[in-house]
Amino acid sequence: MALLHLFDLDGTLMYGSAAPAEISRQLGLSAEIAELERAFGAQEMGPHQFSVAAHALWAELTPAHVRAAFDGAPWLTGIRDVWQEIRDRGDYCAVISLSPSFFVELLLEWGAHAAHGSVFPEVPFTRPVEESGILTPEGKVRVADRLCAQFGVSRADCVAYGDSVTDAMLFEVVPVSVAVNARPYLAERATHVYEGRDLRDAYQLVGLTRPGVDAS
Repeated sequence: MALLHLFDLDGTLMYGSAAPAEISRQLGLSAEIAELERAFGAQEMGPHQFSVAAHALWAELTPAHVRAAFDGAPWLTGIRDVWQEIRDRGDYCAVISLSPSFFVELLLEWGAHAAHGSVFPEVPFTRPVEESGILTPEGKVRVADRLCAQFGVSRADCVAYGDSVTDAMLFEVVPVSVAVNARPYLAERATHVYEGRDLRDAYQLVGLTRPGVDAS
């Protein structure tokens, strides 16, 4: 049976940063987004409130800003290599992130089979953010289930990679999980824990407990 590898983006594929921070850096709004991130982390606002506030903050955003943010982000080493190996094995890889879809979907260029983020309007913005399109931790599980159906696998055939409490619900429903540069709450709930900047090393940990394979 093929496996489906599910990757978070912020803090997981990206070392010590997040898509909103990198986007805001391009606009000279790092302090402003840091305050929103603080409020979100303290649960003073939910995903929809955060997205609406970020949308307002990015009123001057252009596609060039988005591309510069993507190209300049502190990505882990080896992402393309891992995804190519996954493809070569006949497995699948997907990204599920609370970050804006217009950023997350750029990872399709690197070999992901699917990339799902919170649905934002096209850049530059001419429409508001709709609450129905904003992902939540629960929403990550629903997206994972849709991807399972798309690729003909089940939750039992999934591996999840994440770094924060927003990934905890997904970790709970899959048999193998990898906490990547993660906060203690998630690391304590993971099958494997990885600290570093090379996704190839995190991916190798999965070979020790590949779902459906007897480790003995």
